[in-house]
Amino acid sequence: MSIITTPFGFSSTAAEVAAGIDLTGRRAVVTGASSGLGAETARVLAATGAAVTLAVRDTAAGERVAKEIADATGNEQVYVAHLDLADPASIGAFTAAWQGPLHILVNNAGVMACPEQYTAQGWEWQFATNHLGHFALATGLHDALAADGSARIVVVSSTGHQRSPIVWDDVNFAFRPYDPWLAYGQSKTANVLFAVEATRRWAQDNITANALMPGAIYTNLQRHTGGRGSGRVPAELVKTVEQGAATSVLLAASPLVEGVGGRYFVDCNETEVVDRRSGTLHGVARYAVDPDNGRRLWTLSEDLLAAAPAR
Repeated sequence: MSIITTPFGFSSTAAEVAAGIDLTGRRAVVTGASSGLGAETARVLAATGAAVTLAVRDTAAGERVAKEIADATGNEQVYVAHLDLADPASIGAFTAAWQGPLHILVNNAGVMACPEQYTAQGWEWQFATNHLGHFALATGLHDALAADGSARIVVVSSTGHQRSPIVWDDVNFAFRPYDPWLAYGQSKTANVLFAVEATRRWAQDNITANALMPGAIYTNLQRHTGGRGSGRVPAELVKTVEQGAATSVLLAASPLVEGVGGRYFVDCNETEVVDRRSGTLHGVARYAVDPDNGRRLWTLSEDLLAAAPAR
């Protein structure tokens, strides 16, 4: 299986990737679209003519961004809906309210390296928000995605996945000391594995899912780390928000990746599989694209959601 390459790279912006693409008549959902990468991804998708729903926790902020997007693009089909990914009841309400087909789902929202915290169900906060919430959202929207016949799911992961595989016997840090970066890494590994298994499991519905590393971009995601992530990224590797959203838009909209699924992209290109942490922002750990791990995670996720319904 050859690695997917495109004419775009590190410095490409989302607008450049979307140039010439017409998504009129298509519908997209972008989580975490009230700021940062999510807002830019939504703006560029709206600029292509897509009807875009901003799925956000803070609907007031979402409404402000929606108006800005509509004013900037001339596209009035920009909507806001409440979604709290750490609350299964909120996810259930969102999916139950959705009507009609869905063509693009961008799982963009996330938290990074936050202090130890657990949901009402006892789930570790980063695993719950970054993975389980998006898993419940995607599975809840499956029929809407299948109705299209060529829907795409985009999953924003991170090179941080190389910090930890899924610790199957202790995903919620019940027995090991909590470490915010290990928890983040585990959740980002789960993001990649979801894309691998969703593509395999939903192949008959022509639904594809791909994961990506957007790059080092300073947004609200870094609110728990002093605004500078891990603090280890050289200045020349830091992207603007416009550059950071490019790979998401590529996977959501570009004909260059039509029919491609179960892969991991960095800088608008598929990256290599690695067996050791390389010290760069490229590379996907072998455990994060292992099909057996993907199947195991899917079962684990279903079991967790079934065993701990919304409270």
